[in-house]
Amino acid sequence: MADIRSKLGSRIKKIRHKKRMSQETLAFESNLHRTYISDVERGARNISIINIEKIAKALNITLKQLMP
Repeated sequence: MADIRSKLGSRIKKIRHKKRMSQETLAFESNLHRTYISDVERGARNISIINIEKIAKALNITLKQLMP
């Protein structure tokens, strides 16, 4: 079973692709670095709730919609 970091990362990537948004664009819109976004999507980062909120806002979705 995948851990929460991997599940959340996959969810972010899926939504980002659905919105036809690049990692660079998501990084810019959320004021985070592109490599950080990449790490999050791969489940390699233990992301803070503050950065989860930044990503949700950048994707124009609620936190509830973002959670796996």
